[in-house]
Amino acid sequence: MNHDFLSLQPDRPPIITSEIEVIRFYHDTDVKAAAQQMIAGTYILVEEFYSNGLEILAELKRTLLNYYSDKKFQGQRDYRSAFRKASHLLLVEVQEHKLLVEKAPQIGWLKLLYPEISEFYISFPEIQGMNSAWQWYKKGIEVKTLGITLHPFYGTYFPTRFDHLTLFDKWLKKYVGSKERAIEIGIGSGILSFQLIQNGFETIFATDTNKNAIIGVAHECKRLGYDEKITLNHGDLFENCNVKADVIVFNPPWLLAKHALEEGFDKAIYYEKELFPRFFEQAQKHLAPEGKLVLLFSNLAQVIDEKSAHPIIEELRTNDRFRKELHLRRDVIASSKKTKRTDARENEKVELWVLTQKQAVS
Repeated sequence: MNHDFLSLQPDRPPIITSEIEVIRFYHDTDVKAAAQQMIAGTYILVEEFYSNGLEILAELKRTLLNYYSDKKFQGQRDYRSAFRKASHLLLVEVQEHKLLVEKAPQIGWLKLLYPEISEFYISFPEIQGMNSAWQWYKKGIEVKTLGITLHPFYGTYFPTRFDHLTLFDKWLKKYVGSKERAIEIGIGSGILSFQLIQNGFETIFATDTNKNAIIGVAHECKRLGYDEKITLNHGDLFENCNVKADVIVFNPPWLLAKHALEEGFDKAIYYEKELFPRFFEQAQKHLAPEGKLVLLFSNLAQVIDEKSAHPIIEELRTNDRFRKELHLRRDVIASSKKTKRTDARENEKVELWVLTQKQAVS
């Protein structure tokens, strides 16, 4: 394994280490006034109980919904933007890597992500996100196609539906080509690479633009004994890759972005218009002559908007690089048996595409 990840510093929520002016919020403080002060740009510090922070955020939502009553897309987007801006002015104090309020959750990320400093202020919404991520990390995610439980690092995307992984597992078990080298683009929590290893692939070069994904998979590789199988690279697409692979695997974001993307989860869900043209151009140069290009995708964008272009179909239609060898589709199963879908996702299907080169590139 490439151990350069040891020098990587994980992306982490911003903190405040200097003295700042705050209004302290106790259980008997006027919650409506506190919400108005946050909207006006004033820091509010949660005191006494963790639940006091939840109370302020609930009031902030009610107050802002009075201002942003438009239920259309832009109106709701404006509301979310205003809520994010104001809510991040709600702070909680950390001492010795613990929240300085009673009945607060224990969050291990506070020590793991900030080992060099133990006292600071951090926004309450960031703490909520960290707490959720810590619970997933401790509990782990059972991946049945692997037969193991993974523990996703903070800020790393992980699936909550596994239909596309089942498709990939089905294809892998029938694959009869060379298993000497594979490349995974966008390794995320590592599942596809681990599936490749469990199905006999010898070496994998895996990349991701998310530093936290690289750090997390590195730790999982060490825990699972996959260190010698995977070379990790923090970079864009095939950056720093000098091998040609028998199989290239890519589980890209499934929705075209209509906004400026942020690092992390945003880039795991949405893609920029140039992502697929860049990917296919580079993939052609890194695929062995008889190699397979495997993409896991979804028709979700077309279900939401039938006029939306399908980037894989567009590549096959407009360029002379690849031909379709296989296209599998599978219905998306609700993440919970209690889920009763009434939205567009009830018509969603996950897809597995296998492409081969029309002519090898030297």
